Amino acid sequence: GTMSMEGDADLNYFLLNRTFESCALKYEDYAMPVTASYCNWTWDSVLCWPPTPAGTIVRQRCPFRHGLDHTRYAERRCSAMGEWIGRNGSSDVHSQTGWTNYTPCYTPEMQHIMDMLYLNRDTANDKFNIAERTRVLEIVGFSISLAALIFSLIIFWRFRSLRNNRTRIHKNLFVAMVIQVLIRLILYIDQAIIRANHDKGMIDRQGIDNTPLLCEACYVLLEYARTAMFMWMFIEGLYLHNMVTVTVFQVRFPFLSYVFLGWGGPIILTAVWGAITAKYKSHQQCWWGYNLTYYYWILEGPRLTVILLNFCFLLNIIRVLVVKLRQSHTSDIEQVRKAVRAAVVLLPLLGITNILSMTAAPLKKSVLEFALWSYTTHFLTSFQGFFIALIYCFLNGEVRSALLKSFRAYVDFRSGWGTQQPPRRQSFYTVAYTPAVSAPNVVANSATHFQRFT
Repeated sequence: GTMSMEGDADLNYFLLNRTFESCALKYEDYAMPVTASYCNWTWDSVLCWPPTPAGTIVRQRCPFRHGLDHTRYAERRCSAMGEWIGRNGSSDVHSQTGWTNYTPCYTPEMQHIMDMLYLNRDTANDKFNIAERTRVLEIVGFSISLAALIFSLIIFWRFRSLRNNRTRIHKNLFVAMVIQVLIRLILYIDQAIIRANHDKGMIDRQGIDNTPLLCEACYVLLEYARTAMFMWMFIEGLYLHNMVTVTVFQVRFPFLSYVFLGWGGPIILTAVWGAITAKYKSHQQCWWGYNLTYYYWILEGPRLTVILLNFCFLLNIIRVLVVKLRQSHTSDIEQVRKAVRAAVVLLPLLGITNILSMTAAPLKKSVLEFALWSYTTHFLTSFQGFFIALIYCFLNGEVRSALLKSFRAYVDFRSGWGTQQPPRRQSFYTVAYTPAVSAPNVVANSATHFQRFT
């Protein structure tokens, strides 16, 4: 026979059955018939299971967890002897708690990950540990990137001498990266706090991941910012390409067109992707596994195209610049050469980084191969903002010159404080602003860690 606990398929139902204490309170006074054998009530650390007649199967709704479909059913088996059946099909005489089969709950994406991960059960835990450590690496990397990007934006906005067309593009790229990095940090830190509370025995269902609409909104904004970042990377390559290949360097700067492409284009792409994802992922908590679906390529396709186009731009830029340098060594050519030198380092770095993040994690491979892929990919991804700020701002000659000029003006201002000054002495403000010159619990934890391993 089969018992089915329909209950209400909403979060409140599971909140009432989420702890050992609540489970005990629910069934402690339950009187089992003495004329028949029953399996006792039990708590499997996720769901509360009622006393069940011998020789029957009891089912109830899958819990709200990442990677599980809560419209399906988990099940337990009670043997003819009135003992819960274990994983191997025999009575679990040691723990008396038996085994809950959550396999029917897995979403297709989660089932795929678990199949690959548990091909070798001996290495599965090692890979889980690697995933946890790479999450710490990501939080550190994104924090450093966020600080570097914000500091760079302050510098670009603070000094008038840096207000040119190239830095206008830099600033938009940096803003897109700041939005993406900030959302990632909020989500990751929130998940870390929830997981830490759970490890301490505190069952907490709060947090962004467990807040409908807010969670989906965060991921929509994250994907929008990530797509905008790619678009502004493309604009960086396009602008530099036009500077080198167009005969007249003082070509009209179509900034409004760039803004529409950089910020407007991602709105269209994200809206289409979001509408399709909402339709097909509405039954899964926070759209878990959306980045494993084929329609995620609505976003990934244009992003990959941008990477390839930038590589084409870079090759043509180098070719044209070599020819121009042989013919002339004007100041315009030298200025472009310096910009290209930064691009030669940065564009391949960004391309390799983002292509790695688009590849599927080698879950079937050895622990060493998985660790190498994980640490490399997540290091480059999380420190991407720092590398961009370093090359486009901190190592830029114009930026260093502006900072040095400002520092010298400040020193002059301090050393001259309280003494008689020449009537036409420039203040710190005047020097700084000179005229302008031309980035289940195990299942739930694995889902949280391995969603990004795509």
